[in-house]
Amino acid sequence: MKTVKQLLQAKGGTVHAVAADASVLEAIKLMAAKGIGALVVLDAGRMAGVVSERDYARKVILLGRSSQDTAVREIMTDEVVTVRPEQTVEECMALMTERRIRHLPVVDGGKLAGVVSIGDLVKEVIADREETIKQLESYIHQ
Repeated sequence: MKTVKQLLQAKGGTVHAVAADASVLEAIKLMAAKGIGALVVLDAGRMAGVVSERDYARKVILLGRSSQDTAVREIMTDEVVTVRPEQTVEECMALMTERRIRHLPVVDGGKLAGVVSIGDLVKEVIADREETIKQLESYIHQ
């Protein structure tokens, strides 16, 4: 099974981020434009949290707050679960399942190296299983 580092090398390490003092509306527009479900939140250049569509739904929409008048820092998740590049896809999936989260920032030597989503991990598991099936079929037909 691949490591997070290998997964990031294949998908790219682009990190989409938003400032903690940006409006929730700005964050949601950026997520929509990039086709993603979460953003890293930066405060003075360092990771302060993660804001997701789930945060938006539960902490803005359900509470009747204004997307334009609410700052990202007010709804972000500030207790961020992170992983290291050497961790495996399986370890990340177990962590996501246990913590009930969908995005994991990857931190390498104290620096943000990327973000992996549950979708990234599922794609990798499927690709790995397909490769195993191909190898078994090839072995059987020999």
